[in-house]
Amino acid sequence: MRTAVIAIITGTGTKTFIPGGTKFRIGTPYGPSAIITLGRIGNKNVALLPRHGEQHEVPPHKINYRANIWALHTLNVERILATNAVGAINLKYQPSDFIIPIDFIDFTKCRPLTFYDDAPVTHVDVSNLYCPELREYLFKSAKKRINRTWNDAVYLCTEGPRYESPAEIKMYRSFGCDVVGMTGLPEAILAHELNMCYSTLCFVSNMAAGIQERVSTKEVAKEGQMIKNMIKEILVETVTNISRKRNCICSHTLEGARV
Repeated sequence: MRTAVIAIITGTGTKTFIPGGTKFRIGTPYGPSAIITLGRIGNKNVALLPRHGEQHEVPPHKINYRANIWALHTLNVERILATNAVGAINLKYQPSDFIIPIDFIDFTKCRPLTFYDDAPVTHVDVSNLYCPELREYLFKSAKKRINRTWNDAVYLCTEGPRYESPAEIKMYRSFGCDVVGMTGLPEAILAHELNMCYSTLCFVSNMAAGIQERVSTKEVAKEGQMIKNMIKEILVETVTNISRKRNCICSHTLEGARV
């Protein structure tokens, strides 16, 4: 039986790094998932899913987030570690910094946002969307490698695939947003809806629009390539250190959520 306790969802600059793993897709009520590699890191079964596809062929607004999260759920995944490339809105951040978000603002427009479209009506609390336990594991592992690692950021998600305008970034800064990306939501919310722990390791690939002269996809990809090995090291160490038992509240997300 295919099972994994931990999943890693990778984004820009990070590809499959589980040697000898088994690759497959999972059919779901929402369509087929991205290709999943099932293997081992240390003594743990791990499922690795590149959200953009193995050749980075799926743009952020076309990712089937529901299929991907549902597929991991069918594998009995309890914890998800993700990676995201982000632009810095807060001027205290700079390229190559690591960011572990503590909160979010969602400015996506056209994506299916929930598994709960039908009765019973379900209102999920997202006061602690990012698992505090996973955040701490990621922060400790990243901080050992780069001192400029932050765990107090508000992550803003936009629809994409275009970059944001300088005026939009100015507005987002006034809302208290610190970094901006295109793939963190609804991914994190969907995982939360299925009682899975979720946290993400973001790396700053560029300053946001209006702070630097222009935003280049090549620049984002180059920054990802420069630190991809470090990201892998952080993820592997985090997976190795994670305790078997969950002591967070993520597994109780649906308590009191249904009408």
